[in-house]
Amino acid sequence: MLSIDSLWCGSAEELSTLRGCKGAERSEYRFRRRSSKSLIPQALLHALPDSQMRSHRQRRSGTWPRTRSLNAPSPIQQFGPCGRIMKNSAMVMQIQDPASQRLTWYKPPLTVLVIKKVHDATILAPFVQLVHWLVHDKSMVVFVEAAVLDDTLLKEYGDFSSVRERLMTFRAGTDDLTDKIDFIICLGGDGTLLHASSLFQQSVPPVMAFHLGSLGFLTPFEFNNFQDQVMNVLEGHAALTLRSRLQCVVLRKTTEDGKDKKKPTTILVLNEVVVDRGPSPYLSNIDLFLDGKHITSVQGDGLIVSTPTGSTAYAVAAGASMIHPSVPAIMVTPICPHSLSFRPIVVPAGVELKIKLNIEANNKASVSFDGRSQLVLSAGDSLYVTTSVYPVPSICAQDQISDWFDSLAECLHWNVRKKQKQIDELSDLTLSSDTLEELDANHHDDRPTDT
Repeated sequence: MLSIDSLWCGSAEELSTLRGCKGAERSEYRFRRRSSKSLIPQALLHALPDSQMRSHRQRRSGTWPRTRSLNAPSPIQQFGPCGRIMKNSAMVMQIQDPASQRLTWYKPPLTVLVIKKVHDATILAPFVQLVHWLVHDKSMVVFVEAAVLDDTLLKEYGDFSSVRERLMTFRAGTDDLTDKIDFIICLGGDGTLLHASSLFQQSVPPVMAFHLGSLGFLTPFEFNNFQDQVMNVLEGHAALTLRSRLQCVVLRKTTEDGKDKKKPTTILVLNEVVVDRGPSPYLSNIDLFLDGKHITSVQGDGLIVSTPTGSTAYAVAAGASMIHPSVPAIMVTPICPHSLSFRPIVVPAGVELKIKLNIEANNKASVSFDGRSQLVLSAGDSLYVTTSVYPVPSICAQDQISDWFDSLAECLHWNVRKKQKQIDELSDLTLSSDTLEELDANHHDDRPTDT
């Protein structure tokens, strides 16, 4: 009989490695991504004969796992008598079905990182309630930023002094939180989720975001009954949206002797990387390459390279389409292009984009990452952008589809208009001065008759 561990492992080697790992060596966010696009467990596929495998693939009713991903065809695919998908894992991108992205814990979580919007008095009361409940009722280790505790308004809450001594503090950009956090709770707007992403430049713990800000497109949870919602997450009853990030590498120009060689700058972004003309009055002139091939030159205010999550941010304001976060893709959107035919495009998630100044550019370019960390791109510098292997696991309030469309309706008022009134043909005719008989009598057919 197959064990639960074997059903969620892609191979016998992976299963033996998992069983040999200690608790501290396991992934900090305690959930697995299935490596195959097929939703049938790999150990089960290897254990069944060919005839039973075919019958399992043909069975599609009820809750039986699909053999075909929502995003790509099954790896077991042939094209005619000779062609088939190459079984080289290094060359074939493995895409997971979003329906299988659910949170599970190998052991109960103990540490939680609470991220609060700084300098916002309206979030102080929810922050104190949450931290007090996590520390005293759930006996968890709570991490907060040192800048949050520096807020003088927290002194007004008398019951916070008993909790303050038990909080663990850190400073962003200085202290490393790798392998210390089990999951994250954000209190505020979408900026808190972006800040949580910037704190982890590799694997990110699951993020639970409460809507306490202005927009709240990425924060699906309401704070009214936070105890019940957090308990559902602690018990592992939650769906996940794996929000892909972009890995951005800036390579500086080097001289012939190599004295000006600088270490590449690597930044992960959740929304977008923007290359624009900055304060210069001249149009930007940027060359865009895709997998080493020159695609086009951008002449305008700039260029936006965004994730599907970022498609509803700056990109949609620049005229791009909105893409669900589970779609593996990269969006390229021009900013005010000096061309009537330059439309936004969507490219596969596995490609590498290269951006550099054109040799005829009249000015430098400014690069910003998720609206921060602004850099200057000079002649000879290059910016490489590709999909990172470290997504942000965002916990869903309902599921991937419901959360996204609710956000479109509530935050962007997508497809909101007054309903059209129904046409009552009979009432319209009765209001006319002519009766039906008069209309029929006055009707003349001017078509020529047959002779």
